[in-house]
Amino acid sequence: MNEIVQAWGTQIMVYKELSMAIAIGLGSFWPAIGIGLIGKAALEAVGRNPEATAKIQWLAILSIAFAEAIAIYALVIAFIIWFVKL
Repeated sequence: MNEIVQAWGTQIMVYKELSMAIAIGLGSFWPAIGIGLIGKAALEAVGRNPEATAKIQWLAILSIAFAEAIAIYALVIAFIIWFVKL
């Protein structure tokens, strides 16, 4: 009986680690794409209108912070999965 419990516990740990990897992988991939697109758009906007650099820079930094917050939420979810006892 003890071997069955150990095998079941090992299987649960494998699923927990897999779900953590999926959560942080998907949760950080799309914000990274978004940050790249924000940077690209900001550089194009500054190239078109150099006088508006300060305003564009401020908006780009704010947008990047919002996109990065999503990745931080994914990290929190991964930690919750890790520390929950089943």
